[in-house]
Amino acid sequence: MTKQDDMVIALSKGRILDDTLPLLAKAGIEPLEDVRSSRKLIFPTNQPNLSLIVIRATDVPTYVERGVAHLGIAGKDVLMEHGAKDIYELLDLRIARCRLMTAGIKGVPRVKGRVRVASKFTSIARSYFAERGKQVDIIKLYGGMELAPLLGLADEIVDIVDTGKTLTANGLEPRELIADISSRLIVSRAAYKRNQQQIDPIVEKLAAAMAQLEV
Repeated sequence: MTKQDDMVIALSKGRILDDTLPLLAKAGIEPLEDVRSSRKLIFPTNQPNLSLIVIRATDVPTYVERGVAHLGIAGKDVLMEHGAKDIYELLDLRIARCRLMTAGIKGVPRVKGRVRVASKFTSIARSYFAERGKQVDIIKLYGGMELAPLLGLADEIVDIVDTGKTLTANGLEPRELIADISSRLIVSRAAYKRNQQQIDPIVEKLAAAMAQLEV
């Protein structure tokens, strides 16, 4: 458990965590045990009254918005899907970079009428196509997105693209860029008002660490 007066930073599991830990270390913030190998979810750090929690990426905005975590690190894709109305993005950490794109079977003409779109980013997909005047049927999937067009479940997908190799291997091609994605340091409006004196030094350390890593 965290102490009552501890500052808490919520970290996203997976690729973002792998990129976040070296940045935190450069900023002088290190967990007291190996985050990757431990089954724990709460980790004290070498900084007094500062703890880390490691949770699913999609849950980070909720923990921050509800005030359970004072700060969080989450991908822009997650923030866009969540809505994050009461959240400030304090820093673009420029880690875990990728692209959020539409994709479809290579060489197959685009559907002119109503489009079936598979994605875990259902809110983003619905808004994106609506802004372009396209009628869509949104199909919620959590993984194996490339299968949807191949098996006739969907005409297109909306998904994260890194190198594009997975799309190519499955006969798909990236099409339209929805957004360039990177990880952001976030805070709720309420938490920032209450804890600005504690939060600002952490932001400054992370900004300085980013500058050092980019030299």
